[in-house]
Amino acid sequence: MDAIKTAIPEVLVLQPQVFGDERGFFFESFNKEKFRTATGLNVDFVQDNHSRSRRGVLRGLHYQLPPYAQGKLVRVVAGEVFDVAVDIRKGSSTFGQWVGEILSAENKKQIWIPEGFAHGFLVLSESADFLYKTTALYAPESERCIAWDDPEVGIDWPSNISPKVSEKDRYGSSWQDAEFFK
Repeated sequence: MDAIKTAIPEVLVLQPQVFGDERGFFFESFNKEKFRTATGLNVDFVQDNHSRSRRGVLRGLHYQLPPYAQGKLVRVVAGEVFDVAVDIRKGSSTFGQWVGEILSAENKKQIWIPEGFAHGFLVLSESADFLYKTTALYAPESERCIAWDDPEVGIDWPSNISPKVSEKDRYGSSWQDAEFFK
């Protein structure tokens, strides 16, 4: 497994070692020791989530505040998404900045999104199965959402798709009204 730093160094793109031949392929999607070695992080995952979404569905920008803040290890096992992490750590040198990456069943990339980041994705394929591990359980009272299209955040979402969002995401907080990590 290779860990590649993004423009926000704490957000990592992970590229597993894939073994393939005419029969198909095999790779370890998670190995705690290899993850620790590649990233320098020792995390405990407590929940696995799986969502399926149709083309154009945009989920996010979601996060949980302490004491239920979540680190996430995300990947796509069918289809393709544009995945985004936004730094919401007040005082961070990259506060307010975002990084995005194409995740797909084909490229098998994963992204480590640490606590202190809002997260979202847009489905680019006809459908996508999105899997993620979290370091804290889901706590609805701690969940927050920043508007996916807030101009202050300025995410450059792929423009060839008209996003479909949930009610919760449609009415996400503006950047100015959002609760951040201190």
